[in-house]
Amino acid sequence: MGGPMLWPADEPWPMCGEVHGRGRGRRPADIRRYRQVLASAWSREEAPGPTDEERELLGELHREHRIPGASDTDPLPMIGLAQLYRRDVPDLPTEPGDCDLLQVFWCPFDAHGPGRYDLALHLRWRRSWEVGEVLNEPPQPLVVGADGFVPQPCVLHPEQVVTYPFAGLLPEELCARIDAWEEALEEEAEQRSDESATEPLGYQYDLSIPPGWRVGGFASWHTTDPYSMDCLTCATPMHLLLTIDSSEWDGGSGSWKPLEDQNLPTHRGATPTEVTVGRWGELNVFACPNDPEHPHRWSIQ
Repeated sequence: MGGPMLWPADEPWPMCGEVHGRGRGRRPADIRRYRQVLASAWSREEAPGPTDEERELLGELHREHRIPGASDTDPLPMIGLAQLYRRDVPDLPTEPGDCDLLQVFWCPFDAHGPGRYDLALHLRWRRSWEVGEVLNEPPQPLVVGADGFVPQPCVLHPEQVVTYPFAGLLPEELCARIDAWEEALEEEAEQRSDESATEPLGYQYDLSIPPGWRVGGFASWHTTDPYSMDCLTCATPMHLLLTIDSSEWDGGSGSWKPLEDQNLPTHRGATPTEVTVGRWGELNVFACPNDPEHPHRWSIQ
């Protein structure tokens, strides 16, 4: 996530061509340096936290910059967000063709679409063995619209889990049974006086759809009501391809919290990618099962 892309040196880098402001924002290098300074300050065993000198530096690194003469139509390099190999993620679709690599890019400004607050994505399937000379220094945007558009390079270790549909899409009879089961668990928890007892599990946030970056499974519709996500080319119902989340786990019951992160507070252990979608939400990317090269669609939850 956010690391070097296997991109051919003779192939044009993805650019955002939509008309929108791109001449004011934060410099990516400043964002990365800001994170380094803050992480170092809080990792000190003695007197953790930024010193006065570090606070001054952080303030300088956090300010916005203007690009003189920038227009709303200048070529704007997209940022490499994720690179997924089928050998690591077996749930990646087997099409198109025999492609084994999915690369995801996005524009570092949420200024697209009719409301001027939408994202712009670019997905690229390729055969990794066909790449010869690799582009070592891809173009970078001079400024970005927000810190969360700049991913922190990291490696995620995929783990296959069983998931279930969003509660609002289940049959009414099954929803009623789940509600009754959850109410029984809550009543049982209220009757216990043991302060060490854990919170009762719930279907929606503990058992059905896990938080975090994931491939395949079911999409969550916790912000909006569920709506159809059909292919705009062939009208086929689309499948969830990829979820890009602002955190790997949250501060709820902690049912999805990795064992190695049990002692870490949410603000430190849950955001390895430093990516933020909307207001701390998630981006669900859908693909057509008939032809993965049909235009993708997405929703923000």
